[in-house]
Amino acid sequence: MSVTEEITATGVLPRRLLLGPGPSELDPEVLRAMTRPPLGHLDPALLEILADVQDGLREAFRTGYEVTLALSGTGTSGMQASLANTIEPGDSVVVGTIGYFGERLVEMAERLGARVTRVSAGWGESLDPDLLREAVRRERPRVVAVVHGETATGVAQGSMPEIATIAHEADALLVVDSVASLGGHPVNVDEWGVDVCYSGSQKALGAPSGMAPITASERAMERLRGRRSPVSSFYLDLGLLADYWIGHKYHHTISAPLIYALQAALGILRSEGLEARWRRHERNYLALRAGLEAMGLSVVAPADRVLWTVAAVRLPEKVDAARVQRGLLEGHDIDVAGGLGPLRGKVIRIGLMGYGSQQRFVLLILGALEQVLRAEGYAVTPGAGLSKAMAVYEG
Repeated sequence: MSVTEEITATGVLPRRLLLGPGPSELDPEVLRAMTRPPLGHLDPALLEILADVQDGLREAFRTGYEVTLALSGTGTSGMQASLANTIEPGDSVVVGTIGYFGERLVEMAERLGARVTRVSAGWGESLDPDLLREAVRRERPRVVAVVHGETATGVAQGSMPEIATIAHEADALLVVDSVASLGGHPVNVDEWGVDVCYSGSQKALGAPSGMAPITASERAMERLRGRRSPVSSFYLDLGLLADYWIGHKYHHTISAPLIYALQAALGILRSEGLEARWRRHERNYLALRAGLEAMGLSVVAPADRVLWTVAAVRLPEKVDAARVQRGLLEGHDIDVAGGLGPLRGKVIRIGLMGYGSQQRFVLLILGALEQVLRAEGYAVTPGAGLSKAMAVYEG
């Protein structure tokens, strides 16, 4: 049996290095936290932990919003909750889409009965604020929604304060997806003027999947309290969830082990320092990109809009992306992702998130990718990627 495998009740379970766009590698301290004794969802000891998690999330979001908590669900539940609590049937909604998850915002809003106006940028580009402003002034929406870090392309949306101003001039709430950016790329909820911001636990925050951090302004909560109709989802009703997290009133049975893990991950973030963590992610991303470019590869995102947590890597035209992905998994136990939408079959997506954003992992993926590409017949100068990456670290 390989040292990278362990026996489970269902057979052999491989050990992978998770360098895709989520889930990410977990710090051993986070893994240990999940083995702590379980507690009931209203146990005073657990409620103290929930308060600490709220404080940690406020630090991560850079917000003072009282309603800051973690939903029991993945990042998609954060998206659903953000829209379900701010949209009523018939509302006008403007969605700025820069890729796959912007399109998911569109679909969710439409399912909630909204009249959706889409403002699109090409895949690999960011939104033009002037086009967004034109649509908002014309439609006078109740909600404006955008993705800050697009996981499909590795693009970080700029102009966030300007986008907030555009939304607020029309008295609209601004909803922002920070699933791929929170904890690894600058997110400043209060400074930007975001009304509702959601994320996922399994990416740059460095916790297991299953929790969706979310924060909502008092303005957003006032709109929620003044709704004409109840929130479509009882489970994701932010008013009821606030009653549980803040008022300690029963809503659902939260997972204590996932809360322990999230608390541990936020504690690690606090110890490192948020801005130091951003710099770490930036440095490792730049080293990865330098290595990729030395191998003749490139990333989809333009240099001034890169997301430090995810790189969508263009492969040579004659190289099969699925075979590269499989070669990394089967030959090196490294898990990366393929492309989505129009990038399917054209890119692989490498994630450097949380504990997974480390120099040793950057060097491992570059070395493994060189071997796989050479096996696929693509000429790579031996060691070129590693050499360029090390130049970044030593510079």
